[in-house]
Amino acid sequence: MASWIDKVNNRVARTAFGRWFRLEGSGAKIERAGSKFSIELRAGLTTFIAMAYIISTNALILTDSGGTCDCDREKYGPTCDTDPAYSSCLQEIKLDMITATCAISCMACILMGSLANLPIALAPGMGLNAYFAYTVVGYHGTGKVSYRNALSAVCIEGLIFFVLSVVGLRQWFARLIPLSLKTATASGIGIYLAFIGLQSSAGIGLITGSSATLVELGGCPPGYRDENNVCTAHHMEGGPTWLGVLGLMLIGTMLLYRLKGAILIGIVIIAIISWPRPTAVTYFPYTPSGDQAFEFFKKVATFHPIKHTLAEYHWDLSSSDIWIALITFLYVDILDCTGTMFSMAKFGGYMDDRTQDFEGSSMAFLVDSASITVGSAFGSSPVTAFIESGAGIAEGGRTGITTIVTGIMFFIALFFAPIFASFPPWATGPALITVGSMMMTNVLQINWKYIGDGLPAFITIIMIPFGYSIGYGLIAGIGSFIFINSVVFFIYKISRGKIAPPNFDERDDWIGFVTRGGFKSNIPPWIMRLLGKKPAASIASPSTPSVEGETVEELKEISYER
Repeated sequence: MASWIDKVNNRVARTAFGRWFRLEGSGAKIERAGSKFSIELRAGLTTFIAMAYIISTNALILTDSGGTCDCDREKYGPTCDTDPAYSSCLQEIKLDMITATCAISCMACILMGSLANLPIALAPGMGLNAYFAYTVVGYHGTGKVSYRNALSAVCIEGLIFFVLSVVGLRQWFARLIPLSLKTATASGIGIYLAFIGLQSSAGIGLITGSSATLVELGGCPPGYRDENNVCTAHHMEGGPTWLGVLGLMLIGTMLLYRLKGAILIGIVIIAIISWPRPTAVTYFPYTPSGDQAFEFFKKVATFHPIKHTLAEYHWDLSSSDIWIALITFLYVDILDCTGTMFSMAKFGGYMDDRTQDFEGSSMAFLVDSASITVGSAFGSSPVTAFIESGAGIAEGGRTGITTIVTGIMFFIALFFAPIFASFPPWATGPALITVGSMMMTNVLQINWKYIGDGLPAFITIIMIPFGYSIGYGLIAGIGSFIFINSVVFFIYKISRGKIAPPNFDERDDWIGFVTRGGFKSNIPPWIMRLLGKKPAASIASPSTPSVEGETVEELKEISYER
């Protein structure tokens, strides 16, 4: 069997296909060391398994925004939870979101693999979708920006990123963000996701609201919740909550043993337990919406075309809230996607330490920005790179073939919408909590020794979940960073260096990091040639990193590093 696989690898490598993706033995000018066709296939499947939870989780979170559904809010309340017609409409929105998530992830991954030749997968971003659904649009449309207007902001963001990527500004902008705030944002989003996973709307229902203490322990059966999902009695007696806790424990145990696909396996186990109808934890209760969902579930395999969210734009930019959302999308995406791409490039051996750029970065950023715009047309929140791509890299993925295989798997998932639509929130909630814990490992990279870096980072971390807004956390962190370090800077200059904090030398070298490599190194070579200038030195051939024992969790330690 091994010799047969080697023969296939060698034959594929010698084809034009192998030379395009620079497989080892292809004869390409710069080959990817250690890249084999069979390994790329396995790595692509591994990446899909690691991030397949995004299909149901993203659909559930975006459905909480209410989509294009509407109701009489004076009659049924601000969230319309008691309106049967509204609940039925939300079921349709959820199916639309599953199709949209699979479609845009398929397209983005295949483009990334084909054009940028990088093993970095793209999909609607966790954190960004939460900001879109719960802060910008609000739960069931209770925010200040409508769903259609928010999609317009996402579309504009993609277009702006496309222009920035063409001229090379996106890489340079990433350097302007202080390192401590980059890391803190990831950690804050992790707590934010975990908080959402603990609630009933998109999680296990362990935490509910309280008029006295803001939040309290919940976990009651659905029949003992009021119109605001607040438990009125029988706390911690709800079967779905305990089933969600079991899912969290299962995922944690499997991750402890580094079982690949642990998050997906945990989601599937809890979902299967929730599918039988005559149980206390069923996802298909004998109600009109439950009957509708169960009828669709029994189809198993079918294709659901997007009916309510396709190109549903509303181009009203007169509100200040839409501009705040747009700026936040831009800023968070610079941190999220750019930081993930750089950390994956570093792990894969494509990073140039001098310029802090990586091989194929220009095309990767172009694909990402184009995917954001196309994704908004499908009704989705911004698309971004996924840290779970490291699972495929750890399996030996070195080329874009890995990402293409991941894209093909998302295409196959398009035709199993009834299955992916039937994952209950208490099955996906543990995934949100687990991903949040993974993102919290970034806190180890914060420079806590210097208060000018540590305090703004801490403010960013706590304000994101407590303010229930990534944007508010970012504003608080940046504002405090500017104030504290500006005061220190002016005192230092006025005193000619005589008055400075005792550990002033332990601060992050922000100026040196921003200017390292020069701006010219960020401009795509084809633009430099068009301007009659000599392109910056090309990036060296990627080395083959050691991946023995590496896991996605360990990759968090290099997230957003430089």
